[in-house]
Amino acid sequence: MTATHIRRAFACCTAAWFAASVPAAAQQQLPLWELGAFGFAATTPAYPGASDRSTRGLLLPYFIYRGEVFRADQEGVGARLFRSDRVELDVGLAGSLPASSDDVEIREGMPDLGTLVEFGPRLKINVYRPSEASRVRLELPLRAVIELRGGARGQGYTFEPRLSYETRGEGARWTMDANLSLVAGDRKINGYFYDVAPAYATAARPAYDAAGGLMLVRVGLSGTRMISPDLRLFGFVRYESYAGAANRQSPLLRQEHGTSAGLGFTWTLKRSVARAR
Repeated sequence: MTATHIRRAFACCTAAWFAASVPAAAQQQLPLWELGAFGFAATTPAYPGASDRSTRGLLLPYFIYRGEVFRADQEGVGARLFRSDRVELDVGLAGSLPASSDDVEIREGMPDLGTLVEFGPRLKINVYRPSEASRVRLELPLRAVIELRGGARGQGYTFEPRLSYETRGEGARWTMDANLSLVAGDRKINGYFYDVAPAYATAARPAYDAAGGLMLVRVGLSGTRMISPDLRLFGFVRYESYAGAANRQSPLLRQEHGTSAGLGFTWTLKRSVARAR
């Protein structure tokens, strides 16, 4: 799903949490593909602004492919359309896990939040390089959201400008990413989270028709640590503010702020002899 959904797929959540700061010259020495497993556990709000929390763990295989155009790597799955030393344009694909309304008290009796798939263009701009081992980068992704639940249906669009400071240790044995972003959505995706149709209205949950606009402002810190050539640990913490959200009056938006945290590992089992270009 989109980055607006706090419960986005954990594989996509880890997008910039490991090896994201390795420079182009080092990237050329990486294997063309790698196969392994990753484990991940996180606690987050059930959805942006929810008072209930979701704590989940996953253990899944992962596959990395570093082609010149098609790429499935630590920054997601997509196709690179253009790249220079300063600017990169790609089209990415990501997803999120579903959530049952039975697990969220204020949504009891309402339709579940289904599996969401996101895709769209993303412009990445290297704003400043304080050193060879660090950079300041601006990302401008525009994403279409599709829900997969009893078929496929569009659920609107989101825009998530993100400014990050990335740095790494020698040989990329550790990396760190500090970032600031905001998430805005059109009326449809905001309605997906915050609408209350008259049929589902109660005394504690009056009917509400959501508007497009700001969903949240997010500050995050993430990092990785290489334990061995095959094993890497990663983690993150995030703080999100909904104080300025366009749908602050929705009965489903229960909190002024929310926090998330997660820990995980990646374990490489096999890698190609061929090098990435």
